[in-house]
Amino acid sequence: MFEKLASLPPRLDALDRQLMDPAVARDRHRYAEISREAARVRGIVDCWEEHKRLSGELTEAREMASQEDDPEMREMAREEATELESTLQTTTEKLRLLLLPPDPYEGRPLLLEVRAGTGGDEAALFAGDLARMYQRFSESKGLKFELLSANTISVGGSGKTLQGFKEVVASVSGAEAYNLLRFEAGVHRVQRVPATESQGRIHTSAATVAVMPEPDEVEINIDAKDIRIDTMRAGGPGGQSVNTTDSAVRIVHIETGLTVICQDEKSQHKNRDKAMRVLKARLLEKEHAERAAAESAARKAMVGSGDRSERIRTYNFPQNRITDHRIGATLYKLDSVIEGNLDELVGLLIAARQAEQLAASDLV
Repeated sequence: MFEKLASLPPRLDALDRQLMDPAVARDRHRYAEISREAARVRGIVDCWEEHKRLSGELTEAREMASQEDDPEMREMAREEATELESTLQTTTEKLRLLLLPPDPYEGRPLLLEVRAGTGGDEAALFAGDLARMYQRFSESKGLKFELLSANTISVGGSGKTLQGFKEVVASVSGAEAYNLLRFEAGVHRVQRVPATESQGRIHTSAATVAVMPEPDEVEINIDAKDIRIDTMRAGGPGGQSVNTTDSAVRIVHIETGLTVICQDEKSQHKNRDKAMRVLKARLLEKEHAERAAAESAARKAMVGSGDRSERIRTYNFPQNRITDHRIGATLYKLDSVIEGNLDELVGLLIAARQAEQLAASDLV
């Protein structure tokens, strides 16, 4: 570990010099990439400096405890050494985690897609609950949550009309967006009495979540001949220009058959821009999934591959219980989690991932 640390200060100097290069500053993609690496390396170097400082203080405290003639001073030195040992151990663990290889999508904005699965209207209502849960969680973390596309349905139940979602796509941006939401991809299962259920019976339904990092232009470049763009009259409630002009846009990627429809904006241009963002993210996700499928099963992360066919979590409303099946974690605070308080679950998932990475690394 310390051999790797010794190589980082020169690397940080080199990165800082690159950031001052006018040619790099003109290349937005390259500048952002170097900035992300410089920030990561600087964090490690700062932590290592703290580690060295604590090591020096611990050596001094141990020497004082062994050489001091005054019993009271000797005892104070022993107590200080004990505290420093604990702090140094914590700093060492932090260094190990910082030295783990970063995810290539770390720091990127992402598109969060929630779709109703099996379960009809109840699945659509649950998809809406999940979308609102992620919006509240994102906003509580200082992330920007922007709705890009929503396919809504109205569901009657309990004497009132409820809004569900067949599909909703949102953009989430901020330095920690990907790290905080990356483990949400997969199938989410819900067990509860639906609003449309008159007999009080518990039903099981599901929704799928996809977490798609937004690609840089150099990663996904779509040629005009590779897509078909159709415009149409937007659907939904009437009375506004959003559905009295041909503002809706459908983009079809010819080779893969991927199709994106955006109709929430009154402007056809804005709908087209949003649809292209979603299409690029889905193409990047497809490439990532194909690469992951080609890798050895032995390299599969402990917290799951994020495949949308994988059931990752169950929300049991009658028991106020939420279970994450990847790490075997069960919390009896579903009412709080569904309101956006995901911190504990996310923390457990991150810790499990880090433990798996450390076990597979040579950072001993």
